Amino acid sequence: MDKGFTKILYTREQIETKIKELAQWVNETYKDSKNLVLVGLLKGAVPFMAQLIKDIDVEYEMAFMIASSYQGGTESSGNVKIIMDIETDILDKDVLVVEDIIDSGITLSKISAILKSRNPRSYKIITLLDKPANRKVNLKPDKCAFVVEDAFLVGYGLDYQEKFRGTPFIGIFDPKKIDR
Repeated sequence: MDKGFTKILYTREQIETKIKELAQWVNETYKDSKNLVLVGLLKGAVPFMAQLIKDIDVEYEMAFMIASSYQGGTESSGNVKIIMDIETDILDKDVLVVEDIIDSGITLSKISAILKSRNPRSYKIITLLDKPANRKVNLKPDKCAFVVEDAFLVGYGLDYQEKFRGTPFIGIFDPKKIDR
């Protein structure tokens, strides 16, 4: 196991099996949609979204946003900044936000308000990980792969100071253990 990880929660195989199930949900939910827009939240959702689209059979377009409420630490600052907005017009389109993890929900709540104000036909959220124990706002995903404990998680897109995103598993991470 890589330095800093104290426990592996989900292996690559477990993650990819769940993502296939989520893709089937997307296919069923949007089988009649002509205007599905997947909005990926960068940077963490990239591995999840890349795996998800392999098994999505319905037509879609992709758009990306960058928002942050983390300043290099392990907890949200609560101060959300939109760094890059989507360029796609989502008026009367079906929007599916693709997120890596919903933690406090503060960042995603702000993103949701912005996107909903643009009057999409429908709006849903799909996430790889949901951490409801740490939620600070009333926000629930429409679909998630795993409900997780309140711990600092890294891997499969989740980072610690921009590192470890490419780790093929998701694990509990303790930054104090990297220097040992």
